[in-house]
Amino acid sequence: MTLPFTAALCADAEIENCLAPKAELEAMLAFETALADAQAEAGLIPAEAAAAIARGCAAFEANEAALTSGLFKDGVLGPGFVKALRQSLPEAARPHLHFGATSQDITDTALTLRLKPVLMALDARLALLIDGLEALAREQGSLTLMAQTRMQAALPITVYDKLEAWLRPLRRHQERLAALAPRLLVIQFGGPVGARTELGDKADAVAAGLAVRLGLGNAPCWHTSRDNIVEFGATLALVAGAVGKIGQDTALLAQTENGALKIAGGGSSSAMAHKANPVTAELLVALARYAAGLSGTLNQALVHENERSGAAWTLEWFTLPPLAVATGAALREAIGLVPRMQFQTKTQAR
Repeated sequence: MTLPFTAALCADAEIENCLAPKAELEAMLAFETALADAQAEAGLIPAEAAAAIARGCAAFEANEAALTSGLFKDGVLGPGFVKALRQSLPEAARPHLHFGATSQDITDTALTLRLKPVLMALDARLALLIDGLEALAREQGSLTLMAQTRMQAALPITVYDKLEAWLRPLRRHQERLAALAPRLLVIQFGGPVGARTELGDKADAVAAGLAVRLGLGNAPCWHTSRDNIVEFGATLALVAGAVGKIGQDTALLAQTENGALKIAGGGSSSAMAHKANPVTAELLVALARYAAGLSGTLNQALVHENERSGAAWTLEWFTLPPLAVATGAALREAIGLVPRMQFQTKTQAR
């Protein structure tokens, strides 16, 4: 797909790579390898079959065009992927691949495997942004600003006061991400209708073994319980919104008639050479609003029909990745903006 130039403004290569097709296929192969190994340990499939599946997964080369075609036919990547992988295995191992699992198990677990590095990246960026703002507070915090309430001059405050108002939500969002991670980063393993009945009394042991092998938490089936996914989306929107607040304040402080803040390297105008537009600050505002809209759409993915939804699940695929990418972009741009800020005294602003 060819996108317009402006699409680069809400892009983020690191987050995109975590969610890209290559990462998705690697996660799906990891799921099948771990599942077979856990089932062999539980005595459900032969150890030789598990070893053959592991070798097959390591050597598997996906035909992405065929998988995409299958996605349109089946509505989910799993059937085409499992069929192609099964055909690549020795005959004796084929019946044991994907035993007791369903497409949603492999798809959702592949998602949480990929969200793990996304969470790590976002947490690292939050820490960098907080460090940058705290450094700015140490350097310029004693300067005085005029507070603005309802867009009108109010009473004097310090730069430290302003920066602390930006910092407090960011610190809380660090806590939110840390608290969410154990709920979010879990396996999906329920079988065709979420009851794990195909594996009998070995089902829970297999689930536990699968979780350990993948480095994820164990959890009951959540095929249609999407609250943790939607909570993650809401947290992303909160992060982007906190960063957008920084952008909004920065743009207002940098207004010519205000003059409380100068931003090094401001954007230029094609018609007015004297201008230094607060482009990065404006981008943070736009990304916050974009993230808020995506989060609202993601909320609708909570409404699943009975034991599996096609439409609600598909809507989740459409909205969560761009929401994560936009939040990553907002944090990245904010990290770069902070060192360019220079608050002005009244004398400097004249």
